[in-house]
Amino acid sequence: MIRQLRRPDFWTVVTGVILVVLVVLLLIPIIRVLLLSFVDADTLKWTLGNYVEVFTRNFYLKGLKNTLFVGFLGTLGACMLGIPLAFFTARFHLWGRAWISTLAILVLVSPPFIGAYAWIMMLGSNGFITNFFGRIGIETPTIYGAHGIVLVFTLKFFPFVFLMTQTALMAVNKSFEDAAENLGCTPLQRFTKITLPLVFPAISTGAIICFVLSIADFGTPAILGRGFRTLSTIAFSAYRSELGGVPTMAVTVSMIMIAISMLALLAQRRILAKRRYASSLTNLPVKTHLTGWRNVAVHGFCHGVVLIAMLPSLVVVYTSFLKTNGPVFVGGYGLESYGRIWRTAPEAIANSFLFATAAVVLITAFSALISYVIVRRETTASGAIDFMMMVPYLIPGVVMAIGFVTTFRSGFFGGIGAAWLLVMLYFIRRLPYGVRSTTSSLRQVKPSMEEAAINLGAPPLTAFLKVTVPLILPGLIVGSLMGFITAINELSGTLILYDAGSITMPVSIYLAVLDGEFGLAAAHSTVLLLCTGVCVYFVFRFTENRNSAFL
Repeated sequence: MIRQLRRPDFWTVVTGVILVVLVVLLLIPIIRVLLLSFVDADTLKWTLGNYVEVFTRNFYLKGLKNTLFVGFLGTLGACMLGIPLAFFTARFHLWGRAWISTLAILVLVSPPFIGAYAWIMMLGSNGFITNFFGRIGIETPTIYGAHGIVLVFTLKFFPFVFLMTQTALMAVNKSFEDAAENLGCTPLQRFTKITLPLVFPAISTGAIICFVLSIADFGTPAILGRGFRTLSTIAFSAYRSELGGVPTMAVTVSMIMIAISMLALLAQRRILAKRRYASSLTNLPVKTHLTGWRNVAVHGFCHGVVLIAMLPSLVVVYTSFLKTNGPVFVGGYGLESYGRIWRTAPEAIANSFLFATAAVVLITAFSALISYVIVRRETTASGAIDFMMMVPYLIPGVVMAIGFVTTFRSGFFGGIGAAWLLVMLYFIRRLPYGVRSTTSSLRQVKPSMEEAAINLGAPPLTAFLKVTVPLILPGLIVGSLMGFITAINELSGTLILYDAGSITMPVSIYLAVLDGEFGLAAAHSTVLLLCTGVCVYFVFRFTENRNSAFL
């Protein structure tokens, strides 16, 4: 007698759908990129020649060195600002502490390429700071080159180190530091030998994020590089030069970027595995009051760092209201730049909102389902899904976009339009934000509440929608808003996938900067910053812990 197959339950079907979506939108494009890196562009045969060329040709080696150089120095600069800022705000009573954290988060969510463009306005060949010092006979170095890229990375990414380190410092057991003080350690020795090692996991996590984002960033080196090429700009240029053919060198360079990110993450985990950092959450530090010059110096440092980091955004907004005649600033104030974007680029604004909103709808739905599967279903499939949610953090936008091109513009999936590709790209790249935030909320909800609804006869889907979703709604909203912020600011992947009918605001800003249309770029950037600021405001409204959405 043939046994009747048991019908799969609702969450088994959901798990299967999630796996299919992740395989199609995440794994297949990445595997496609990996395989193409071993293909000869001319003969279409398997080869290691692409990697041999990357590691022997000076052009690629220099790009690799440049990438590591700005990545390491940008990360070092972020730590040099973020660690002391975290220590001062966590251990001392500071005026405007909430203001400092708010500005740091605003710096974090603003697009890095806008910061690069703003520094050109200040320290470029014709920047107003450059011109000011030039009029009094002082020649200042321009922002172009490696030092400018490192400066932008430092001021852009230090909030990652600051926010994570601050949280860890506030949970350190004070008895360790008290013991060191009783043994005669100076405050500096106590900080370097006791406090710093205790919060090293948080520091290293923030530093890894800074490093991965630095080596993956395209907009900043593309705008400020002026001949200083990194792997991201080389991959983009290689892809453009290989249009119409097989983008073998573009994907090979992209795989090098992924390998660097993975090696950095593995190195961090190996270091952390050698020591134990856990401590009881008792005898927590007590904030002290500073007096005299120390109080002035600490306040000056903390407020100065966040104000300098916010300076590019302020310059962009100010520049957008300067009177222009075409690309030329003619003195005075006016709304000509805003008039031009409404006349010449309304489609870019509409597309940015449309694509980001469509992606967020998908992110919201899948975040709720994926979070439930990860938290409530302890299976091999749920573990695999949880692991795959880490992958988008490590994959640069250029790499994912090239994977989408090679996967969805030919073969079985061929024929998908640019607009749909952009929505899918934004969705899969920003999905971890929603999943991470929603998962944190769901872990605080007892399963007994859902089980009670099911025991009363509610189907699993009904119990999920009427009981679980309302309870995790704050986390779901925070994750979705973070997904919207990052999706509407996406540049590198959009540059590869967009066409004439799917241009977005970041692409318009990038093209305007390259064309010298700084007024137009400023108006676009201000609109983008306004959208970001509104989303950040709502994030604050829906979460009591301001750091939770970013960790």
